[in-house]
Amino acid sequence: MKKLRIDHIAIAVNNVEEALKNYQKALNIDHIEIEVVQNEKVRVAMLDLEDTRIELMEPISEESPIKKFLVERGEGIHHLAITADNIEKDAARATENGMKMIGTLRTGSFGRKITFIHPKSMNGVLTEFCESSK
Repeated sequence: MKKLRIDHIAIAVNNVEEALKNYQKALNIDHIEIEVVQNEKVRVAMLDLEDTRIELMEPISEESPIKKFLVERGEGIHHLAITADNIEKDAARATENGMKMIGTLRTGSFGRKITFIHPKSMNGVLTEFCESSK
C-alpha cells in the first residue's frame, strides 16, 4: 500500500511579493522559487518547509481561475495538493470511484503533471493530484 503525502497547500494571494514578506516574517524560509505558469494564468512562489511546501498563487490575467477565486472569496487557502505516484492511475481510480474531475491532466508549476478533483466530491476542498517531472 502506498503512502500518500501532502505535496503543498496552495494559497490565493493578490500579490506574491507582498504575501512573501508576511511569510518570511513568520517562517524561517531560506529557499523560495518563483515561476509564471502561463497555461494556468498564475505566478507562483513555492516555499519549502521541512516536509511539505506552501504555494502562493497570484493571478496574471483577469481570466485566471485564481482571479475569480479572489473576487468571490478573497485571499486564502485555495487547494490541497497530494503527491501522486502515478497520476494517470490515481486520476482514473478517482473517476472510477465517482469523483468529479476538473479539466484534464496538464502541466502545472515546476513541470509537474497536475489534475484536480472538484470540491463537491471532496467535502468542499479542491484537491490536486500532482506528480513530479523528475
